[in-house]
Amino acid sequence: MTELIHMKDCYVKEWDAVIESINKDAQGTFVVLDRTAFYPESGGQLTDKGSITWDTQKANVVKVTKGGLIKHYIDGPEPPIGQTVRCVLDWDRRYKLMRMHTAQHIISAVALKRFGSTTVGNQIHTDHSRLDMRPSTLSQEDLIFLEHKSNEIVDSAIPIKIYEVDRETAEKNPEEYRCNFALLPKFIKKIRVVDIEGFDKAVCAGTHVANTKEVGHFKILKRENKGKETERIIYELV
Repeated sequence: MTELIHMKDCYVKEWDAVIESINKDAQGTFVVLDRTAFYPESGGQLTDKGSITWDTQKANVVKVTKGGLIKHYIDGPEPPIGQTVRCVLDWDRRYKLMRMHTAQHIISAVALKRFGSTTVGNQIHTDHSRLDMRPSTLSQEDLIFLEHKSNEIVDSAIPIKIYEVDRETAEKNPEEYRCNFALLPKFIKKIRVVDIEGFDKAVCAGTHVANTKEVGHFKILKRENKGKETERIIYELV
C-alpha cells in the first residue's frame, strides 16, 4: 500500500520515494511509489502533476489515479524498480486546487445553513470550479448573499484542521458532520474530517488550505438549472 502523505499534510511539496513497480495500461506508462503526496484524481478534484528525478534523469508526472493502486502516469524515461526518486509537486497548480476546494466547502456550508441546500456534486479546477446543490431555487438576491457571506467567512481567518475520527462515533452524531454516511463504503472504518473550526465539519479526502484567509476572495460567475430542484453554482478565485 502506498503511504498517502497528503492525507495528513497538504503542504508537502517535495519528498523522496522508492519505485515499487512500473507498468503500462490504456492510459500510458505508470509507476507505483512507496509513498506519495501526489493527489489522485477523485472526489471531484483534479489530479496533481509534477515530476520525479533520479541520477540525471527526469520524468514528468502527468496524471495520478487511484483504484487498487495509486498510479503515477509519467512522460519521459522509465526509472528502474527499487530506485529512490525525488518527487516534486507542481505547487502552483496544487495550491490553486487547495484554495478552490476549501472555497467549495465554505459555499456548501453557507448554502446548507441558510437555504437548506445539500451539495450533491462538485468539480474542482484551477481556473473555475462548480458545485451542484439540491433542493435549490436561488434568486439573484440569494446568490448575492451566498457570495457575500462566503467571502465573510474567508475574511474571518478561521483555522482549518484535518484529522480522522472513528466512523462508528461519527455516525452516532450525524448532525455534527456534513456527510452522507450511506454513500460511504462499509469497509471505511475511519473518516477524514476537514474542520473549519466552529463553522463546518465535512468528511472529505481532498487537499485544503490551513486557514480560510488563504482562499482569497472568490466570485460566483453564474447559476445553472440542472433539473429536479438542482442548481449548479460556478465560481472562480479573484
